[in-house]
Amino acid sequence: MFVVGIGTAAPVQRFTQLECWEALQSSHIFTQLKPRSRAILKKVLRGQNGIATRHLALTPIAQGFEMTPDALQGRFSEHAPALAAAAAARALTSAGCRADEIDAVIVSTCTGYLCPGLTSYVSQRLGLRPDVFNLDLVGQGCGAALPNMRAGDAILAAGRAQNVLSVCVEVCSAAVYLDDDPGVLVSACLFGDGAGAAVLSREPRPAQPRVEWKSAASCLLPEHRDILRFTHCKGMLRNTLLPQVPDIAGREVAKLFDRTLASAGINRDSIVAWILHTGGRDVLQSLRDHLKLTEFDVRHSAAVLSEFGNISSPTVYFVLERALGENVPDGLWWMSAFGAGFSCHGALLEVTHV
Repeated sequence: MFVVGIGTAAPVQRFTQLECWEALQSSHIFTQLKPRSRAILKKVLRGQNGIATRHLALTPIAQGFEMTPDALQGRFSEHAPALAAAAAARALTSAGCRADEIDAVIVSTCTGYLCPGLTSYVSQRLGLRPDVFNLDLVGQGCGAALPNMRAGDAILAAGRAQNVLSVCVEVCSAAVYLDDDPGVLVSACLFGDGAGAAVLSREPRPAQPRVEWKSAASCLLPEHRDILRFTHCKGMLRNTLLPQVPDIAGREVAKLFDRTLASAGINRDSIVAWILHTGGRDVLQSLRDHLKLTEFDVRHSAAVLSEFGNISSPTVYFVLERALGENVPDGLWWMSAFGAGFSCHGALLEVTHV
């Protein structure tokens, strides 16, 4: 399988962390929080947490404090199809691929629910063929991009398609929740909105970087399910984020990386680029520690985190797009994402610039 096109999209509205803090102070919800909770929000939003800005589907930002089931569902229904279709259209353009050449479309999300699923909306907006195979994947959290692409790889390998459109979209502002739980508060300060897409094909396309999907692996650890997950409260999604997440993420990504390389008979020194889901500042530092990486190695992930925050499942598309657009050496690249489950996924890519 080859990744022949990549595209991303985010809301036009972009807010600094300071703007988020100022808006939060003016909200009715802020007065309902305990002093300790207010202190946590101030520390994260005004401190050095690796995030400078976030793109949010809010006009104005005060919309973010309209936390009712109907308001949140309305936000997801309005923005998820538009963001997903925009990223997908850019991926098609990047690939030089027409909409009628797509044989299958796979869309992942965890921040909202539609029935029929987002594939219906994306197919309509892009003008995909009526006989396109459509698959909606939900509930995989921040790690969803790699299982999505692995599903595409399986469809291609089975000879059921020539081109597959892989899309992840999250409207995290449609899943915002605030109470006095520290993990809930930190989550509200980290996540942004966006979508990423890739065109996957059985053959590379000429005059484009050759990005070959060599192998992939996953690990599911249900015993850690409760450290990172969505629950429901008052009819709304509520994110659980415990302090153990950075250490577990770093440790499990490193284990999966070592197993994948050993299985492929590849030396660690052969990896020339790192396409990593960011999580947050502490998660990225944990990845650096466990994988023994430098600040230079994680520069693409850090740049995406700084501009967009944690975009959840689309993040690795943003990081891959950035790396492909810069002067990164040819060779083997390691891509990894992780999230709810606790699940961890990785893939080896071989990249050659034509």
